[in-house]
Amino acid sequence: MKHAPLYEALINHSRTNKWSFHVPGHKNGLIFEEKARAHFQSVLPLDVTELSGLDDLHHPEGVILEAQQLLASYYKVKQSFFLVNGSTCGNHAMILSSFIDDDIVLVQRNCHKSVLNGLELAGVTPVFLHTEMDEEGGYPLGVHLETVKQAVEEYPNVKGIILTNPTYYGMQQDIQEIADFIHSVGGVVLVDEAHGAHFGLKDMPISSIHKGADIVVQSAHKTLPALTMGAYLHVNSERVDIHRLKHALQVVQSSSPSYLILASLDLSRLFLENLNDDVIKRILSQSEELRKYIDSLPYLKVMKAPIRYQLDPLKITVQSDREISGYELQELFEKEGLFTELADDRNVLFVLPLGPLNDMKDLQKVLEQISAQLARYDTRQRTNQSLKGLSPVSRLSLSYREMKSLQVKPQSIMDSEGKIAAEAVIPYPPGIPLIAKGEQITSKHIDEYSTLKKKGARFQGITEDHVIYVFDHT
Repeated sequence: MKHAPLYEALINHSRTNKWSFHVPGHKNGLIFEEKARAHFQSVLPLDVTELSGLDDLHHPEGVILEAQQLLASYYKVKQSFFLVNGSTCGNHAMILSSFIDDDIVLVQRNCHKSVLNGLELAGVTPVFLHTEMDEEGGYPLGVHLETVKQAVEEYPNVKGIILTNPTYYGMQQDIQEIADFIHSVGGVVLVDEAHGAHFGLKDMPISSIHKGADIVVQSAHKTLPALTMGAYLHVNSERVDIHRLKHALQVVQSSSPSYLILASLDLSRLFLENLNDDVIKRILSQSEELRKYIDSLPYLKVMKAPIRYQLDPLKITVQSDREISGYELQELFEKEGLFTELADDRNVLFVLPLGPLNDMKDLQKVLEQISAQLARYDTRQRTNQSLKGLSPVSRLSLSYREMKSLQVKPQSIMDSEGKIAAEAVIPYPPGIPLIAKGEQITSKHIDEYSTLKKKGARFQGITEDHVIYVFDHT
């Protein structure tokens, strides 16, 4: 019988819990702001703490242990863990548990900021692998095997690699050859698979955990019906030190985990188990129908997966052939009540639901109206992004150890060429740093920042008047 043991334990507890003399302070919803009570009341009795029969995330022996075992069984891996601090904490934990100070670690350069923060916390020496570029889409893809081999030739003492697969735009590469190569030189393979929690469903891409990865982290909340901050970490290798991993998870996660998030993770696994082939077929069919419809409209087109990449069916990347940025296009969508995942210089990204689109006709009508609005814009003069002249393998200008001893100072990014960034400059979303902490700022960085800012990008790590902190190491 398919079930959700943690969720069921919470329901049973709510039926017997007459008096709450424990945290949290809302006391099963008895104490709450009246203005919002109607919206929160139904879930507050499930927002509890580590009480009898509800287990402990950091030392699971009961229903949480069973729920995690069911998760591992579903994903066909050796062990799985619930995460309540998002894929961010999963990335931190897998890095902290896999490496020690000064280890040389290969890192896909278009990684999420949480990976860079994890590298800093671990005190390792990252070697960045620059990616292939989708010229039409204008976004980075994955790492080529030859780039990995070049990096190992230059740094033979490498201890592992951290990949981001799929990309934010849903482009997935088969990492098997990279994984086999890294394993052959004694390294571990860690994959930030934040956008792939639904991978493995019928006719969907296969997860990297079954393509040689030792640890994979997935944001369940991104494509599954889990609450925000709910994520999974999967281990499928004897190369992983489980004791170190469990300790790292305690270090980077709250000691008071949300049972609402935990229950949603338990239920998301049950949701996946209950998805039958007919429903999945309908999801895929509607995804293809929507792609074809957008492609049929004037001035709009859908990006396709390049050779050697597989496209996630739940991701649709749209751009216009008019002189309009992705940020501006996103604003047109939002004025019609259509809110998308992200925009960049050229594109707008749709993340489709893992379920039927019941209002397809209404959606198509809105898209048609937006397409008509694009007629007033001029035809775009395309300039392709190029990685020519960029070294496929690079290092930070300062080690994390060196950074700790240096003072920082504010600096206009417009006058910062040659300086070393003391914080990352990050267009958000997607959270992939344009400039990493410890990188030397180049004229190309400044030009790209200026271009994106003018077109409407939002940034973390830099003020509205273009001030960034740099290391004062002169």
